[in-house]
Amino acid sequence: MKVIIADLKKTEKIAQDLAKKILSAGWREKNKKAVVIGLEGELGAGKTAFAQFFAKALGIKEKIQSPTFVITKIYKLYGSRRSVGFDKFVHIDAYRIKNPKELLALGWKEIISTPQNVVLIEWADRVKKILPQKCVQIKFKVVDDKTRKITI
Repeated sequence: MKVIIADLKKTEKIAQDLAKKILSAGWREKNKKAVVIGLEGELGAGKTAFAQFFAKALGIKEKIQSPTFVITKIYKLYGSRRSVGFDKFVHIDAYRIKNPKELLALGWKEIISTPQNVVLIEWADRVKKILPQKCVQIKFKVVDDKTRKITI
């Protein structure tokens, strides 16, 4: 699916729709591992805005910032999100990762093998070799100052 967006409202809607789909009753039962979403795109393409809207749709009240320096930030999920089997939102920013093995050293295998995790990775193209086969990949492309193309 390809979508041209010209404002943040449309980005928010796409993030909300994806979160709803993931939180739907059947998604968790179909997958025996974490749900992994990989975001790709150049600097300023909209990855962080999408991550913020996605986290908000998961019910996270905290302000979401890219964990560029700490690389990984884990948020607890509450309420109805837990009732469908998800406990944590794991936000990873792979911008500073030079080699995918660096992510392995941060507990990557445990993170993705835990079915209660929803994992979102910014700069996923930097760790593509270790992404699971069932990773939801979203590509952001800058069309102009205000317009982006999102491919899911």
